[in-house]
Amino acid sequence: MTVGAAGEKLRRKYRILVAPLDWGLGHATRCIPIITELLTNDCDVWLAGEGSQESLLRSQFPDLPFLTLDGYRIRYPKRKRMFSLKIISQIPRIIFLIRKEHGWLNKAVSTHGFDAVISDNRFGLHHQKIISIFITHQLQIKSSFGKWSEKILRSWNYKHIDQFSECWVPDYRGEQNLAGQLSHPAVEPHVPLKYVGLLSRLEKGQSAEIPDHLFFILSGPEPQRTILENKIIDDISHYPGTATIVRGLPSISSILPSTGMIKFYNHLPLKQLNEEMDKAEYVISRSGYSTVMDIVKLGKKSILIATPGQTEQEYLAKELAEKHLAFVVEQNEFSLNIALAGAREMRYQFLNLHGSDELELTVKTFLNRLSTDKKNKWR
Repeated sequence: MTVGAAGEKLRRKYRILVAPLDWGLGHATRCIPIITELLTNDCDVWLAGEGSQESLLRSQFPDLPFLTLDGYRIRYPKRKRMFSLKIISQIPRIIFLIRKEHGWLNKAVSTHGFDAVISDNRFGLHHQKIISIFITHQLQIKSSFGKWSEKILRSWNYKHIDQFSECWVPDYRGEQNLAGQLSHPAVEPHVPLKYVGLLSRLEKGQSAEIPDHLFFILSGPEPQRTILENKIIDDISHYPGTATIVRGLPSISSILPSTGMIKFYNHLPLKQLNEEMDKAEYVISRSGYSTVMDIVKLGKKSILIATPGQTEQEYLAKELAEKHLAFVVEQNEFSLNIALAGAREMRYQFLNLHGSDELELTVKTFLNRLSTDKKNKWR
């Protein structure tokens, strides 16, 4: 504890660790608004991760301390029918990594004196002596094996979530929501749920929309990212309009050659990404939830392609199509011309997000809890 000139005792800034899962870039991108809000409230924010997530967060917050934390490194199959078996085969390793990261956090709290930890889908990052926040939009995990397996998965999911102090859900409570049953399950966990609204790093109105301009954003684990990229490259060479393709490879140095009409980027800084997406007539991407939040925040017409076999993305794509929030096509049926023709016939609906301040209120409540929690450490 320090003493000010007027003799008042002043506390140090709250030291908060933020760590996203390495399952695609979306967990890292949706942490950006949270990190920004914490910095706005004068917190001492530290980050943790590795690989593409580290590259992305370092580019956005170059001055913040960063700790190396191994990811889960989930591997995907090439064929859709092998997806569930491939994931199940990795469960023992994932459980081992959850225990390992829990031990890592215990040491990190002792070494660095964190007051709280915010974990985006990393089950092991909870601590008995500090406030631990878990972020997920997927309270109900969808399964290709039927309802009985979904109940088992939900029980397993809640067993881990209930070890945290709170769970923050990036969606809206009520009928006007994005994730449907994923974020609004029939049975909720015991831990308090806070619906924080859409976690998007983007802002509408950065660029004027250009007719026939397409914006592609690729993401997700291999080999499915490359499979979709190759399909897009085959089709885009015949497209008469302009397009920007972001490959979702922030840590890769090799690039694909651009032309006057078609621009390729491995990664774009936030400002340029915002401008490119905002000026597109259509955004074409995976139905990953973080990308969907960006699209909805900007009010863009979109064409979504779920990662084959990834039940969460397949459910989300269907949910958005039924609400007329997006046009959806399966990867093995993807044709740019056919997809655009279908999208142009669709009557898109858009969510009214005016005045949404759920995240700001949630963070303020969280910081107030830190100030009154008996377990909080002062210097």
